[in-house]
Amino acid sequence: MIAEADRLVIAALTAGPPGRFTLEAAIAALHAQAPDYERTDWPQILTLYDELLRVWPSPVVALNRAVAVSMVHGPKAALAEVEAIEQGGRLAGYRYLHAVKADLLHRLGRDAEAVRAYQAALPLTGNAAEQDFLTERIRSTGTTAHITG
Repeated sequence: MIAEADRLVIAALTAGPPGRFTLEAAIAALHAQAPDYERTDWPQILTLYDELLRVWPSPVVALNRAVAVSMVHGPKAALAEVEAIEQGGRLAGYRYLHAVKADLLHRLGRDAEAVRAYQAALPLTGNAAEQDFLTERIRSTGTTAHITG
């Protein structure tokens, strides 16, 4: 099924200038094809997000693009983009903004700030699985922050 989807996505991409849904499908296809997270084709995903942001400029797309930036160029470059999105204010109540920022801060070793960002995300979700994930990240990151300073 993944191979068939890939064929359809490639046909759509080569049929003319791709629109929002074709680009989203291409991004999803790259994730589906990856044998694991580390071997995902992040540079290609970043390229697709660049194009998606051009045809559908939205702060959510910009945030998703920042995740790809982190995988290609590192968390410092991505954090600058996330902070710019945050300054825009349109995603202030969006849990994933805070969760992405927290992850980037944690990857940079800024664990006390990461804990605060995870804590900001927690009340914004009603999903029990997400609450459990964020609570665990707060606990484990907070432990690291305490140990490291």
